[in-house]
Amino acid sequence: MKKFRNLLILSLTIVGFLLAGTAAKADTVLTLDPASAYQYQAGPGGVFTFAATVTNNEPFTVFLNGDSPTVDAGLTLDDSLFLNNWPLSLASGDTYTGELFTVTAPAWGLGPNFYTGSFTLQGGVDGNAADNLATVNFNIQVTPEPSSFLLFGGGVLTLGVLAGRKLLA
Repeated sequence: MKKFRNLLILSLTIVGFLLAGTAAKADTVLTLDPASAYQYQAGPGGVFTFAATVTNNEPFTVFLNGDSPTVDAGLTLDDSLFLNNWPLSLASGDTYTGELFTVTAPAWGLGPNFYTGSFTLQGGVDGNAADNLATVNFNIQVTPEPSSFLLFGGGVLTLGVLAGRKLLA
């Protein structure tokens, strides 16, 4: 009888640990699609619009209560598309596709030309939750258009000609 009781206690303990591990595993209730397709290349001062598809994979309603964007210095992120247009919640199995945010690249200059950022959807099981539901990372490569190179090259050439005239005079 004592063996049976010890076996029962051991079994219940193992089941308890397994159930506790299952509850802790459900950290992502939304998936962004496509999650890794955000790599853009354009001219300086360009505005990039990011769209996403969000699906609720959980058996309960998920509330989309906010966001947490991060971008490298020089980039400007505007999340008003998410805040003004996205639904406040998604029922189980629902999907929403829409424009999520915009990023403005810096004007071309002497700084870096490769920038990174991320956008995290926050929410959860009620209207006050602030759990991180899904994160998407993105890269932006700023490359000046040919006209900028021509303008810059023309300015350097003009300075060189003026400096050459002064040396010859």
